[in-house]
Amino acid sequence: MLHGIKAGFALDARLEADSVPLMWLGLCELRLMDDCRWPWLVLVPQRAGIEEMHDLTPLDQAMLTFETNLVSQGLKTVTGCRKINIGALGNIVRQLHVHVIARNEGDPGWPGPVWGHGVREPYDRSKLHEFAERIKAAL
Repeated sequence: MLHGIKAGFALDARLEADSVPLMWLGLCELRLMDDCRWPWLVLVPQRAGIEEMHDLTPLDQAMLTFETNLVSQGLKTVTGCRKINIGALGNIVRQLHVHVIARNEGDPGWPGPVWGHGVREPYDRSKLHEFAERIKAAL
């Protein structure tokens, strides 16, 4: 079994298709959305059958909050963005996952949400690797 994967846990197929793994944190796998329009990270708690934050144990809730703050600080440091957006919608992908997105005035869709805005633009693989290494170093 891979480090961090809990028994019975399976990553939602859409999350797997739209993002790439970066690293394991204490509770979550950190993934990078493969859309270069925004620096966009996703935290996925490694717990089977969890759809809502309140489904987590109190300890896991605290861990998710800690990891979300850690990732948002690292993303802001790396990107120098004006604003960090954090969201856990789950309307399409029911599995609990938390989006952490760096936003700047003038980026695609500003000031609106990133969801449903235009067509995804995958990263050039070398730029994806460079950005991933910068995020990992910041964490």
